[in-house]
Amino acid sequence: MSLDPSFVGRTYPPTAPYQVGREKIREFATAIGATDPAHHDPAAARALGHPDVVAPPTFPVIVTMAASRQIVEDPALGVDYSRVVHGDQRFAYTRPVVAGDELVCVNTIEEVTNRGGHGFLTTRTDVSTVAGEPVVAVWSKIVVRGEA
Repeated sequence: MSLDPSFVGRTYPPTAPYQVGREKIREFATAIGATDPAHHDPAAARALGHPDVVAPPTFPVIVTMAASRQIVEDPALGVDYSRVVHGDQRFAYTRPVVAGDELVCVNTIEEVTNRGGHGFLTTRTDVSTVAGEPVVAVWSKIVVRGEA
């Protein structure tokens, strides 16, 4: 089944808020080998002008992966998740994610193409605070492999 290109431009409702915790940032930083003290020590982060520990640049994947279920689980689009491989990911920051942030995501489908029996889906997830302050935009491309 190919992906439905009429979905380009579709925006999904905002997600429930995600509370960014200090320990979650520390755990993530440790897991990816990020040793910068600003990821672990509130005093080090404050010395750099941040209100609390700062998340590593790829931390928003935690929030956006959960949010992408809105798209992947939309039966009309035609994504068979058992056939998905990750194609690309990029981030455009307005400001860093810090402990204490309460974030919401809004997903938009930017591109749908079908080539060589495979579907290519590019999404943009705008991550902002519950007050509406933009934090980061995250683009993700997935490939839905066709039947062999």
